[in-house]
Amino acid sequence: MNARERILGAIARQPLDRIPTDFWATPEVLVNLRRHFGENVDLFSLLHLDGFKSADPIYTGPALPVMPKGESIDWWGIRNKNIDYGTGIYSEVAVPSLAQARTLDDLLAYPWPRAEWFDFSAMPAILREARKTHAVQCGYMAPFYYHNLLRGIEQSLLDPLEDPEFATVLIGKISDFFLAYHRKMFEVCEGLIDVTQVTDDLGSQTGPLISPALYREFYKPHHKKMIQLAREFGIRVMHHDDGSCLVFLPDLVEMGIDILNPVQWNCPGMDTRELKAEFGAKLCFHGGVENQKILPFGTPEDVRAEVRHCIDTLASDNTGYIVCSCHAMQPITPIENILALYDEAHRYGKR
Repeated sequence: MNARERILGAIARQPLDRIPTDFWATPEVLVNLRRHFGENVDLFSLLHLDGFKSADPIYTGPALPVMPKGESIDWWGIRNKNIDYGTGIYSEVAVPSLAQARTLDDLLAYPWPRAEWFDFSAMPAILREARKTHAVQCGYMAPFYYHNLLRGIEQSLLDPLEDPEFATVLIGKISDFFLAYHRKMFEVCEGLIDVTQVTDDLGSQTGPLISPALYREFYKPHHKKMIQLAREFGIRVMHHDDGSCLVFLPDLVEMGIDILNPVQWNCPGMDTRELKAEFGAKLCFHGGVENQKILPFGTPEDVRAEVRHCIDTLASDNTGYIVCSCHAMQPITPIENILALYDEAHRYGKR
């Protein structure tokens, strides 16, 4: 099997020659690997990676303001600033663009992004080439997460409680853009995209960020439309959800997600054996390899044991799992631990 066949086979929970792999890491990790092995190293071959390939449209909308060094602004109007945490740099929201909005008029007057601001025409040629060897993943729809970004996390959690009508209109505007943008992408790239993301960070380290009732009232209807849009074009759906998201999984599975990432098993309710037993007949799992203690601070043998545990539980039927860190590997992750992860996945995944 080649990388494409292996990834798509795992998603479809079909028999495999070995459990496939993917790679999630911060830019600093890639720099560290290339510094160690050389700029021209083929990381896919070195690490026995399967993974996905992708492409994006070109932004052609209104000119974005020029920002000071280390800052940026996107087409949503969200201002970001690079924050150096000592071990790595993350782009964090500095100014949520709708933080001061209070009324429906404020929302209606806001310059919401439009699908017409993007040129999708170069994507098909790129994706046709990518599909020769790899599965293709394009698109990202996340109404809850973008509610967080546009309003600030605290205010976005308060909106549905303080002003349900305001929250309904705001989330609807976010969803309208995602649906129009992705419909255009899917039309231009019809038959070329295997997987898209309908995703949201509904979970935290200790439990859900919102109640199932609030999710079902304010966000689930939009997730349902997004999943239905993907289905209309024969595209599989990955759902990324950090932390403890168990309470939302019955709804998400019922709506038709195909892949669950990142399977942060050290959070409440996310036991890998139990997830596989309850949802393994309908889901492919992606991630799982613990990224807060084991990958950055464990030994290579700790990492190998963790990979074996994930394969034994999430691929207990020898399919339905893609090995990967349970989030982006951080710059403090030792090179030898990264090598141990992918070497063990390659070896043990053939069992």
